[in-house]
Amino acid sequence: MITFDEAYRHVSQLAVPLGSEHVALAEAAGRVLAAAVTARLDAPRFDQSVMDGYAVRSADLPGRLTVIGESLPGAAFAGTVLPGTCVRILTGAPVPAGADRVVIQEIVERDGHLATIATRPEDGAYIRPVGSDIRAGEVLLNSGQHLSARAMVAAAAADVASLEVVRRPRIAILATGDELTEPGKAHSNAHAVPESVSFGIAALVDDWGGEIVGVRRLRDELDTLKAAAREALGHADLVVVTGGASVGDRDFAQAMFAGPGLETIFSKVAMKPGKPVWLARSGGRLVIGLPGNPTSAMVTGRLLLAPLVAGMAGRSGAAEWMNVPLAGPLPATGDRETFVRACQTEGGAVPVTNQDSGSQSALIASDLLIRCAPNSPSASPGTEVPALRF
Repeated sequence: MITFDEAYRHVSQLAVPLGSEHVALAEAAGRVLAAAVTARLDAPRFDQSVMDGYAVRSADLPGRLTVIGESLPGAAFAGTVLPGTCVRILTGAPVPAGADRVVIQEIVERDGHLATIATRPEDGAYIRPVGSDIRAGEVLLNSGQHLSARAMVAAAAADVASLEVVRRPRIAILATGDELTEPGKAHSNAHAVPESVSFGIAALVDDWGGEIVGVRRLRDELDTLKAAAREALGHADLVVVTGGASVGDRDFAQAMFAGPGLETIFSKVAMKPGKPVWLARSGGRLVIGLPGNPTSAMVTGRLLLAPLVAGMAGRSGAAEWMNVPLAGPLPATGDRETFVRACQTEGGAVPVTNQDSGSQSALIASDLLIRCAPNSPSASPGTEVPALRF
């Protein structure tokens, strides 16, 4: 059995990007760039009006000018503003040749083809110069950039139809247990339990950049489990197994992958909850085993699976610990490193009352994990503790 820090070190060494692929711009949100994005165009592409008004020559102000046309977004005025003339212009439209400022419409008196500007404005030209935002050839986004909503705007502004991104890791989930059944059916069988863990793990995988390529619920029958393991290894980069990790007669989570190609990286971790978590390679693919208890599975998933998936997807930030003050009492812990579920409040972290590893309702209130060293004494409100967003 190894420590949590040792387990995380193994995970971080394996959490490396899997290569790249090109995807359409519309499908790139949330991905990680594998190559920089360079602008193909200036932005704006022309001197652009930032207000509705009239494009004029400053030398003609104040004065009465002849309106010789209009410039609209997508439909520029083709001529030139000559002395004594002006052009009606809307926000976003190209400023016509000859004009060096835009006078806002609120201070212009319009009478047919005449526009009277009684005073010389002193409040700016209201022109956004060509290339003032982006220059063609400028690198807008660097390799490794996460394509957030804001970054997607810049990527589109670069005038590219596709992006080279880190390939999403393909994840298969195998949920094991004779008692488990598909949600919606358990009420008709007195001995059945709705299988809930795979839904949480699938959402966790999606949150950190993975792609679910299969979810199966399996009875504890070794031949069936072995066949499912072979199938999952054939199309997934990482297989997640839930349950079957203890030492009971029907705990086959590791045995289902047994064979000459199985390399166990670690088999147990001195942590609570989640001691049975394990990590291995089989057939060149990674396999992580999570406990069957819902809270244990979600805690170990957040601590070890999330950074593994994130790293394989080229992302970071899955293990950003912070110090937060306690807003409620924290009980003493036992001889294993303990991760206490807690709720973030305005005053700080409040440990939830139910810390049972099988609890599902307590997960609703838990949005922090507090890390407690082995044999930690109890702590009072106001004490700062290390915590991770859960």
